[in-house]
Amino acid sequence: MVCMTVAPPAGEPTMDPAAGTLRGTLRDCTPQGKGLGRLGEGDIAFVDAPDMSRRLAEQLVARRPAAVVNLAPYSTGTLPTFGPHLLLDAGVPLFEAAGSGMRAKIRDGKKVTVTPAGEITVGRKAAGTAQPVTRTEVDATFSQAQRGLVENMEAYFGNTIEFIHSEAPLLIDGVGAPELGDIMAERKVVVVSPAPDTRERLDGLKNFMQEYTPVVIGVGQAANTLADMGYAPDLIVGDPTDVAAENLRSEAKVILPAEPDGYAPGLERIQDLGVGAMTFPAATESPTDLAILLATFHDAEMIVTVGQPVELDRIFADSANATGTPATEPAALLSRLKAGRKLVDSTVIEHLYTVESGAGVAWAWAILGFLVAAAAAILIAGLGGDGNFADNLVDTWNAIATTVQSWFK
Repeated sequence: MVCMTVAPPAGEPTMDPAAGTLRGTLRDCTPQGKGLGRLGEGDIAFVDAPDMSRRLAEQLVARRPAAVVNLAPYSTGTLPTFGPHLLLDAGVPLFEAAGSGMRAKIRDGKKVTVTPAGEITVGRKAAGTAQPVTRTEVDATFSQAQRGLVENMEAYFGNTIEFIHSEAPLLIDGVGAPELGDIMAERKVVVVSPAPDTRERLDGLKNFMQEYTPVVIGVGQAANTLADMGYAPDLIVGDPTDVAAENLRSEAKVILPAEPDGYAPGLERIQDLGVGAMTFPAATESPTDLAILLATFHDAEMIVTVGQPVELDRIFADSANATGTPATEPAALLSRLKAGRKLVDSTVIEHLYTVESGAGVAWAWAILGFLVAAAAAILIAGLGGDGNFADNLVDTWNAIATTVQSWFK
């Protein structure tokens, strides 16, 4: 009898039968990597997906990986997502909380080993440890997230009802909003709020700003960002302690958010600088929401928001902070509902102004180059022939036309 050892087909994982250790090709499926498109059966996928969505899980299941290692927890306990359930139902071993430090150690296409305890080796180097995930843990976290979501939503919409009770005149008819004349009437308005990507978003709006010259509202510290980038805000809304003195002294109208009793934080700074300002009393601490309402009540044609968007998932996930105030205030939802169809996020405008280069553009440039060359040749011939300019021009044109016709015979 002859004993033979058969190697597993390329791409399939190997497993130590005694220890259950998985070995396969690493695929970097994090947002920074491009491994999802190359992920195949038997590969080991590395993702960075807290509260993994059902959509991502379906994409992974379809490629039949040997295991999925998540740098983040599959569920943070805030959103009851179904992603980890789908992967476990498909029989895919899961590991989580490998940590952000793992990001620098993973290399797409490298050989990787994952032990049952979650010890990870990339190539021949130990890369870190992740926690094995069990169905019991996933079910428990899912139930906790469901309970938390219900409690959070009950509190959020309870606060929303209270805000409507206290600010119905403002929401319905703009009672209490400062009068600014027709500065925004039938014009496009850009509301710029502080955010980590504010500069990047403004860069994407350059063409829009040049074409339409919209009214620009700087919210809080974003007024400084606008000035640094060469934009002069028409209005500044926010606590003046967040805004540089030279920007407060500019031609922009300054509007201070105030409490319902009329007290406006930062009023002393305005008085010290000798700057004129108006107050906007409302039961919200968000100057962005007040800026959106201002544009709405002053008949803006379009309101483009630059800054942190308000999204349903974020409202779902927001838990009360130390002061007991939700991170997304009810005013954020109501102000955007009031603006209605006028409101659009800046990223949408960016996409409209993005032109993808392709074969059509290349052909257009080629044709333009040919026409310019032909025009130059005709002009030179017209000026340099034996006859007068008109005769030389006609002779040159006839010669070119005859040559072109011969190409199609």
